[in-house]
Amino acid sequence: MPVVAGVDSSTQSTTVVLRDADTGATLGSGRAPHSPTFPPVSEQHPHEWWDATVAAFAGARAAASVRPDDIVAVSVAAQCHGLVPLDAKGAVIRPAKLWNDTTAAAEIAGLTEQIGGDAWTDRIGTLPPPSFTIGKLAWLKAHEPENFAALATVLLPHDYLTWRLTGGAQGGRAVTDRSDASGTGYYSAPEGGYIISVLDLVDAGKDWPAMLPEVLDASAPAGTVPSAVAAELGVRTDAVVGAGAGDQHASAVGLGVGPGEFAYVLGTSGVVFTTSENPVFDHTGIVNSVADATGRYLPLICTLNAAKVTDTVARLLGVDHAALERLALAATDGAGLRPVLVSYLDGERTPNRPRSRGLLAGISSETSREELALAAFEGVVLGMERGQRRMQQMGIPLDGRLLVTGGGAASAAYRQVVADVTGRAVEVTDAQDAVAGGAAVQAAAVLRGADIRAVRDEWAPASRVVAEPSGRDYSRLRDTYTRAADWTGLDDAFND
Repeated sequence: MPVVAGVDSSTQSTTVVLRDADTGATLGSGRAPHSPTFPPVSEQHPHEWWDATVAAFAGARAAASVRPDDIVAVSVAAQCHGLVPLDAKGAVIRPAKLWNDTTAAAEIAGLTEQIGGDAWTDRIGTLPPPSFTIGKLAWLKAHEPENFAALATVLLPHDYLTWRLTGGAQGGRAVTDRSDASGTGYYSAPEGGYIISVLDLVDAGKDWPAMLPEVLDASAPAGTVPSAVAAELGVRTDAVVGAGAGDQHASAVGLGVGPGEFAYVLGTSGVVFTTSENPVFDHTGIVNSVADATGRYLPLICTLNAAKVTDTVARLLGVDHAALERLALAATDGAGLRPVLVSYLDGERTPNRPRSRGLLAGISSETSREELALAAFEGVVLGMERGQRRMQQMGIPLDGRLLVTGGGAASAAYRQVVADVTGRAVEVTDAQDAVAGGAAVQAAAVLRGADIRAVRDEWAPASRVVAEPSGRDYSRLRDTYTRAADWTGLDDAFND
């Protein structure tokens, strides 16, 4: 039986999902952790991702009871925006700066001033925040000039793993796809190419075209797995390798999200995305119009703080996740007068407030543990829903299913708060690992020589309603949240 593998290399771990190449049935999965990061400085060594990938493949093969020779195609989806710098020999120069590393805020601000925020948005569809790769390149030149001088190849996390899959320093292919490239700040999906003039603002002396990976179509092969890599990874020699994708982009494929449908992704970050035939251009910087993994677009908003907010509040209250959920679901309405949490714990990306901190407003001597627990869930969701409303203001249709995915999707409290805040029924799918599952869809498309959209629709998982709006009125609390979230008084108070 031919098997395809999808890889999800996230901030926290690597997951491998194995699927029947003919039917799409999930056969098994494996996972291996990454070392934790602590924003605003968030770094991991790419070698760690590869080691985790090898371990996750071993776990997936054992769970699925498949042999290495059964695995005939592989594709990788990974966290976006990270900078993997290679030297002329293909060695990693320094640990990768990840998407949630916000130390390049000053560099992004300087580039935005030179280019013009509206002009930059009109080229790439997004006003780049500090997370984008272009800022990390400028940071590297400003703070580590020797490392910048050694820079010969610029890869994103999924590009690096694809390069390793196809041979690495022994002949690996440096490629990317338009979904991940569109989150760099120097690739224009609407124009279909890199914007070298933006990179020249970082350093006009670099031969940037020679340093950047080739951008492949979604269903195009990146190459095959050579024998030495196949033996290490546990797949068939010459297994085909897909172009890969960004994580949220692959998730949209794995969930089978169509036009008008949208998803709340509750993971380390909070993401709201939908699919679109055409790009959008939001000069406020709230909505990012990145390319998707099928040749179209994926309008989205991304907040820096999501499930880790409830992790933190659970720790502060001295309870586990199950107890935090019970507390939150037991909270009374309080006529909209209960506390509200602005959950900018590690700064924030949307809105662009990298120096901000969290704010608990409206606390009184009568505040209960239940209200504090509910405020944690609401603080995450209200920030995401604010971005959703901006998407709707821009005319992006969001009248279809509302899907919830990510680690937080298993939480009854998150599901209910999303339903209550949005006033919409919440659905989940049978896809347990949507990002890795979407990468497996791409692997199957490449294996078949088929359009990825056709395989996406063929393998789309079923969904079911798991929460309905309770009728709780959020008009007053939403207004309180907005006023508290717009206060910038703490942005510099806890910074040097």
